[in-house]
Amino acid sequence: MTEKTDILSLSYAELVQAVEQAGEKKFRAGQIYSWLHVKKVSSFDEMTNLSASLRLKLNDSFYIKRLNIVRKLESTIDNTVKYLYGLEDGNIVESVVMEYSFGLSICVSTQIGCKMGCDFCASTIAGFVRNLTASEILLQKYEAERDLGKKISRVVLMGIGEPLDNYDNVLRFIRLVTAPEGDGISQRHITLSTCGIVPKIYELADENLSVNLAVSLHSSSDEARSRIMPVNKKYKLETLMKACRDYTGKTGRRITFEYAVIENVNSSREDAVRLAGLMKGMISHINLIGVNNVKERDYYSSAGHVEKFKNELLRLGINSTVRRKLGADIDAACGQLRREFESSRGDMVENSK
Repeated sequence: MTEKTDILSLSYAELVQAVEQAGEKKFRAGQIYSWLHVKKVSSFDEMTNLSASLRLKLNDSFYIKRLNIVRKLESTIDNTVKYLYGLEDGNIVESVVMEYSFGLSICVSTQIGCKMGCDFCASTIAGFVRNLTASEILLQKYEAERDLGKKISRVVLMGIGEPLDNYDNVLRFIRLVTAPEGDGISQRHITLSTCGIVPKIYELADENLSVNLAVSLHSSSDEARSRIMPVNKKYKLETLMKACRDYTGKTGRRITFEYAVIENVNSSREDAVRLAGLMKGMISHINLIGVNNVKERDYYSSAGHVEKFKNELLRLGINSTVRRKLGADIDAACGQLRREFESSRGDMVENSK
């Protein structure tokens, strides 16, 4: 029996080709694509302007992937909503919808687990399982929109996983979610965050995209960064910063540098001075973050300490802001809900023996 194709991962051009190969008119591809990515239906039976015979033909060759909401947490403070999704293979992944004055933004995951091993991050503790497909990334947005009954206008690839370690699927996702025939959000409303996989930063610069790039920096010295971010052992700060300068030079787009302020690790005046040196003459912005509390780690930072570090950077002439913390009452930081769910599921299995 022929294996069915994941139709949500097909580009418009690929769907046109598939429809024509099946002996159908090209305009049918536009109808199908609209049902999938504009109306966001979850079955071929809902495509009511297609003949019954065409719907049967589609069902024989394709399937429409779904994610199931395993758990949903809603903040009573700021309307942040956190989803834990169940995938078809039994794995789980999470995403977070945040409310701003401009509308809704979703932070999506790109992998199940993460290989990068950043010492302060909950996402890496449970280990890496696999990459998400383009449709599994896309469906985090579509399922949230179905559940909330609202359009999400911005996407941040900053959840579980390293987007540039799942490069092909992430690029396919970006092109799907921004396709004018489909969901059609602006590329400028997408932010891709990376811990600094240098070769992929160069590849991304050649893609002719208008997405925003965020680089997780978290230290201004190789010694400290290598200790908390293993990726730095392969791509030292000098190499990473050259790639970032080349990226801004080629694309003309500003890079945001994410910096989790950790007391007694990366937030001294000397750290600020070094950081200012790294940013000198570059189109950039520093986004400071109070490090999340992860029970397996003893890193911490107070709001006052983060503010003090920001003021030191401003005094040095570096554009920096403190990221607004959302969903504090539901532990909305990436990786925390999945880690707790997997732990409880493991306890249930152990207790059943």
